[in-house]
Amino acid sequence: MALPLIDLKTLDLSKVTISIDEIRKINPQRHEMEQLSGIYIFDRENNHIVGYRDIGTQEFWMRGHIPGRPIFPGVLIIEAAAQLCTYYYKIAINDDPDRFLGFGGIDKVKFRGTVMPGDKLILLAKNTELKSRRAIFETQGLVGDKIVYEGIIVGMPV
Repeated sequence: MALPLIDLKTLDLSKVTISIDEIRKINPQRHEMEQLSGIYIFDRENNHIVGYRDIGTQEFWMRGHIPGRPIFPGVLIIEAAAQLCTYYYKIAINDDPDRFLGFGGIDKVKFRGTVMPGDKLILLAKNTELKSRRAIFETQGLVGDKIVYEGIIVGMPV
C-alpha cells in the first residue's frame, strides 16, 4: 500500500490558509466544475500543496452516479487534484492570468476506495517538474487516513 506523499500529522487541517475566494482569483473553474473547497498549505520550498474538497449531500452527480448509492465520480477526483496542481503552477510560475494548466496526460491512476456524500477529500500534490510549458505532479486523495486515489498529472498551459 502506498504511503501519503505528505505526512498529514505534520499539518493543521483545522486551518485553511487559502480560501475558495482566493482560489477563484487564480483558477477559472466555476459552478459544477469548481472542485476545490480550500487549500491547507502551499509549500513551494518542499514542492507540495495540500487542499480539500468537501463532498456535499446535494451535488449534481448524485442522482445518476450511482442511484441509491451515490459515489463521487473518479473523473471528478482527478479533476479536483488537477485544479490543485493548476493553483500551484499558476502561483509558482506567475503565469498569464488568462491561461490555466490543462491536462497533458494522466498516468498510473489507481482508485483504492470510494468517496461518498459528506466526506472530506484531502488532496495532496507534489511537484516533480516545473517548466513554463509543462508541469508534473504526483497526486493523491485521502478520506480520513485512507488513500482513495493516486496518480501522476501532467499539465500543459492552455
